[in-house]
Amino acid sequence: MNRWIGIAAVALVSLFAVPNAVAAVYHVSSSDGDDADDGLSPETAWKTIARLNRGAIEPGDSVLLKRGDMWREQLVPRSGAEGAPITYGAYGTGRKPLLLGSVERNDPGDWVRGKDNVWSTKEPEPVGDEILPNPSFSDGHASWNMHHEGGAVARGAVDTDDFDTAPASYAVTCEQAGENGSHIQLYVVPFSIQQGKLYRLTFRAKASETLAVRTPHLMSAGPPWTSYCRAPIQPKIEIGAEWATYHRYYEATVTADDARFTFFFGDMLPAGATLHIDSCSFVECDGNTLLPCDVGNIIFDGEKSCGVKVWEEPDLDVPGEYWYDEARNVVTLCCTDNPAVVHPDIECALRRHIIDQSGRAYVTYENLCLMYGAAHGIGGGSTHHIIVRDCDLGYIGGGDQSGGDHTVRYGNGIEFWGAAHDSLVERCRLWEIYDAALTNQSSGPKTDHYNITYRNNVIWNSEYSFEYWNRPEASETYNVRFEGNTCINAGHGWGHTQRPDPSGRQLCFYTSPAVLRDMTIRDNIFYEATKNAFYAPAWPREAIDALDMDGNAWHQAEGAMISFQSGPYSMAEFAKYQAEYGKEPNSTVTAPTFLDIAQRDFRLAEDSTCRDIGADSALLDCRDTLGLATGP
Repeated sequence: MNRWIGIAAVALVSLFAVPNAVAAVYHVSSSDGDDADDGLSPETAWKTIARLNRGAIEPGDSVLLKRGDMWREQLVPRSGAEGAPITYGAYGTGRKPLLLGSVERNDPGDWVRGKDNVWSTKEPEPVGDEILPNPSFSDGHASWNMHHEGGAVARGAVDTDDFDTAPASYAVTCEQAGENGSHIQLYVVPFSIQQGKLYRLTFRAKASETLAVRTPHLMSAGPPWTSYCRAPIQPKIEIGAEWATYHRYYEATVTADDARFTFFFGDMLPAGATLHIDSCSFVECDGNTLLPCDVGNIIFDGEKSCGVKVWEEPDLDVPGEYWYDEARNVVTLCCTDNPAVVHPDIECALRRHIIDQSGRAYVTYENLCLMYGAAHGIGGGSTHHIIVRDCDLGYIGGGDQSGGDHTVRYGNGIEFWGAAHDSLVERCRLWEIYDAALTNQSSGPKTDHYNITYRNNVIWNSEYSFEYWNRPEASETYNVRFEGNTCINAGHGWGHTQRPDPSGRQLCFYTSPAVLRDMTIRDNIFYEATKNAFYAPAWPREAIDALDMDGNAWHQAEGAMISFQSGPYSMAEFAKYQAEYGKEPNSTVTAPTFLDIAQRDFRLAEDSTCRDIGADSALLDCRDTLGLATGP
């Protein structure tokens, strides 16, 4: 090839590898930013994460958050491209930028006393006029529309004979049920909403038989039927034979004049049933008091204690116990006095990822601190080419995963869900995680995990340090590496005693029928777990044999350190495990000799036998990770 043609070809490839040839650097500061500025310098920084999420961030760009600043917003990153990732990092001096997944309830006025020692947060109050064009059906049904398709048949009509205090009700009668919700729809003609505003829908309803219907959806009035709200998981609406009033809250994600509400009844309204609705109202509310989704943890007084979640209001009988009322979006807490008087700081962790990276690729996070979220710290499915580096994550998880009667708490520090590959987590510190600090997991239908590395991280007081499983058999997992990590006190965290299944495991490997090859677990410190250091009782021998394990330091003074199909192995039986499985010839059972484990100083003593493995010494002084709620 001609030399100059070759150079031109390389230049052309480079051009396509970096779509944004002139990369921009955006700045965000909650202390002195302004969303009206361009964000392109510290002096013209944006103020909010919401503005950042709307920004035209391109592959190759960087986003820098000001050190020492704090945000109570969810970060939704953009995807970069091959050779041009988008980096979310930090600028300035001081503590890492702090992203909180919680809301404060520190003012005595935030709480309303109920009976005995039970207090509730306040519900949002209306601040605007009625928005719906015909909330009472008083001029007939001109503003409301029925739609049926897919073989379903329903009719709607104003019923002036069967109503309570309203002038009329709207009756929907199903003649033939559908197979999904969209097959029968009741909706109102378009109205206007504003981005960032909180709205409350109120309506009354009754039915000829008990029904469970979906929360009405706020959406565009025409194709492509886009959602216009940030939709928290809310329970289905239980409608009985007597009139009852229902409230639902919506945070508008756009400004639009073509918004509509849609009730989807197709698969929930059986043939012959009639549903009555009246007194519909849609008004703007004060959003400062809303708890938009489940509260999975309450952190009191700079992490001195945590709330204890119960599932039924009558169970509130011990100070510190709390219950989240899904129907009213409020927390009810047992406390001897006004909670904001008893506790100088109350952080209510919300059930949503602090960073939601669903479907994203080629993204790097550096030098960020994520705290007090009740879902995942960094979560979202179908991701690849993700780097998480030098980040701190603490007090994550505990939220109710599905809502309603199916009460399952969850929450991981950093999760790669579904098809995930080519990702790296390094030099991070993770603590007090309800479920797993680090995990890649999936339930199919065919989701491959490959080229994922977790290295040189420090993990403590999490239920699991590393959790892995992949299903079904059609999936594959290969080149997953867990190396050079220091894992301390699995199962010693805030959520352990609240779990229905308290376990505490360093390595938690559930049933995983996916094809496994080339998984490496080397040069880690695994110090103490409440149950097992290594848990894989459902794994067949050939799956255990596929693990490349060596150079690890194990210590668990009591119980079954290793749990396999062949039986448990205590710490004293480590040599037996090595001999029977032919694994870990250079691994040891030893006490790491940390400088001061009680004070989170995990640096190793000069004479420690573990000084050449685990995380770097510079990461192991974790004393500054406590009490972040008190401010930067």
